[in-house]
Amino acid sequence: MTTDFLYNFISGYKLAVLSSVSADNFPQSALIGFAVAPDLRIIFDTVTDSRKYQNLIANPSASLVIGWKDERTVQIEGRAYIPKGEELEELKRIYYRAYPDGWQRAASWPNLAYFCVRPEWIRYSDYNTDPPMISEIRL
Repeated sequence: MTTDFLYNFISGYKLAVLSSVSADNFPQSALIGFAVAPDLRIIFDTVTDSRKYQNLIANPSASLVIGWKDERTVQIEGRAYIPKGEELEELKRIYYRAYPDGWQRAASWPNLAYFCVRPEWIRYSDYNTDPPMISEIRL
């Protein structure tokens, strides 16, 4: 399993389930729209009064599930952070390619923030094969 393979798989999707941990140590999940960079960083936006924003500011541990069509998925665990400067501009360009209306949200929603999840662990699962193909990597 290569970075190129994972990038091609992940970039075929625009929605993911993001899980974070609340201040009370409870898991919380949300459906997000995302984009992926060639190095597998995940970028998404959210409003600053959302649960996920508050959770990720307090505890940057995050996990995502991407894909479910044909019983193929990618699971990602990593750290979320708010990108700044040149990295933020690079990631916004990637995000706006996936969501061309994203700049309109940014212009009209004053409390919009961008997060990046840098993967530390990835599992690709394909249950269409016998035996199933399950491959993990640590980054």
